[in-house]
Amino acid sequence: MIGFFKLKEHGTDAKTEIIGGLTTFLTMAYIIFVNPMILSDAGMDKPALITATCLAAALGTFLVGLWANVPFAMAPGMGLNAFFTYTLVLGQGLDWKTALGVVFVSGVVFLILTVVGIREKVVTAIPVELRIATAAGIGLFITFIGMKNLGLIVDNPATLVSIGPISAQVLIGLATLILITTLEARKVKGSILIGIAFATVLGIAFGKVGMPETLVSAPPSLAPIAFKLDILAALRWGFVGAIFSFMFVDLFDSIGTIVACSYEAGYVKPDGTIKKIDKVLEADAVATIAGSLLGTSTTTTYIESASGIGDGARTGLASVVTGSLFLLALFFAPLIGAVPGFATAPALMIVGVFMFRNIKEIDFKNLKVAVPAFLTMILMPLTFSIATGLTIGFLSYILIAICCGEFKKISPVMWVVGLLSAINLVVSVTH
Repeated sequence: MIGFFKLKEHGTDAKTEIIGGLTTFLTMAYIIFVNPMILSDAGMDKPALITATCLAAALGTFLVGLWANVPFAMAPGMGLNAFFTYTLVLGQGLDWKTALGVVFVSGVVFLILTVVGIREKVVTAIPVELRIATAAGIGLFITFIGMKNLGLIVDNPATLVSIGPISAQVLIGLATLILITTLEARKVKGSILIGIAFATVLGIAFGKVGMPETLVSAPPSLAPIAFKLDILAALRWGFVGAIFSFMFVDLFDSIGTIVACSYEAGYVKPDGTIKKIDKVLEADAVATIAGSLLGTSTTTTYIESASGIGDGARTGLASVVTGSLFLLALFFAPLIGAVPGFATAPALMIVGVFMFRNIKEIDFKNLKVAVPAFLTMILMPLTFSIATGLTIGFLSYILIAICCGEFKKISPVMWVVGLLSAINLVVSVTH
């Protein structure tokens, strides 16, 4: 089995791959706690979501490791789960079953685009500034949700939001945020996971969290959410914008992660092309389709894979190790279910920081791209909708280019993107 991964050919060994796989798991294990917390707000069964999250992560990670033989890991994506819950279900009033159908359809479309090679044209058609703004805007949105869940900010009829009361939960959350930041600055592996555990222990010590009756048990049943998706309802014309938004965010999230990790692992050829990128994207799309059947939002490639690569991982054996650990986590569902919202809130905030840090690449002196990028970023948290930020960002970019007489800058693909954005805006306003 180990020979399948061609370890010697990649200049590695089994021990290094195992360590790399463990490192990747530790840095991204927070998703086991955070994803069920976010999706349960959509009315889904939280224990079942723990199982779905672990299975989707294991399946996607096994798939990319065995199919592409790369040390990448997959799991339900941050930002994509927020879009599912806060934009589609709570924002647009969709039933979560229909929202799962939207995830399924977007995964199928993404797979088709990948197989026929159109995804390259989509990637090149979107200005770099808008790609960066999308990640940064989702970072702001996730941070906003984290602060809301923590109770750090609350609604205010006069100012829309204001600072909340400084409760024990808020103090624990802020202390956890400082701890995670300190650990990250010191390059400690698994800092977010350590922070979640720290906040949970403090919550138990101060009587804010109840102890689980048992630490280990059989995995929770998937029955409340598995195969409950409503694909026919998701095929309505009004959901074109939502499907596009899922596909767009997943596409650029995956592309950005794959490129970054590929440079780290030495997969980039002299001409700039990346080995096996098509297989990775295909695995990503298949994992999204499978995840929607299991009952979770879009699965994507995780940037935390770079931590395992940094520890020497170079083959899919590391991914098999990571995926196996996600399966093992299934048996600790009682412990995972006991983690409170104020323990995962700092994780959302720090992930928001990670997603925001590439904003320096945007040229804010060039207003023709700076304004669309800024609108993309700021409208995601202010409208509580990732789709709205994308829609206004794309439309404003096209309109500004038209007003400046720069029609040639708008590619045919970008015109299609603009049309889909306009449809999404009309549907959202008239909903």
